[in-house]
Amino acid sequence: MQIFQVIEETIKKPPIPHEPYKQSLKAWAMYCLRDRGFKVIYAEKADFAIETRTGDKLYFKVTNTAIDLDNKYGWIVWDSSTKSASLIPPES
Repeated sequence: MQIFQVIEETIKKPPIPHEPYKQSLKAWAMYCLRDRGFKVIYAEKADFAIETRTGDKLYFKVTNTAIDLDNKYGWIVWDSSTKSASLIPPES
């Protein structure tokens, strides 16, 4: 799905760098996606959701470790050793 490519590009080349001592990973990811024009909304069972133009919702969680991730959600994973984020899309 093309939307996941755009999301991945957004977090790999963010408008601002993630600085863990200044902002949470969740706040940073939400800011980057909003800056790119995504409609980021509240999600009860995830950290946040993105509402598409068709009204569908894509749910995301954020983490600092890529261990035991639930494949129902998209995951934004921060790697502190490389100081970079990656996207793990949900399995359809």
